[in-house]
Amino acid sequence: MPMWVSRPIYESLPYLYMLAGAASLAASMYINHWYWPTICFVTGVLCLVAGLVVLLKRRDYRVTDGRVGQREDR
Repeated sequence: MPMWVSRPIYESLPYLYMLAGAASLAASMYINHWYWPTICFVTGVLCLVAGLVVLLKRRDYRVTDGRVGQREDR
């Protein structure tokens, strides 16, 4: 069963991923306990990459797909 979320949440997910990545990278500069700087850095880079991949994949799909913007009830 697929999970459906509202369009504003769906459209903002890549930006939220990148925001979480930037926050994690910033936290890696200020945390100095155990391995947390490394964990925050890796998590931040992964979140930034994931956000960019999702954003670019959506953009490429929308550019190449001719059905974007058409209503389904027509």
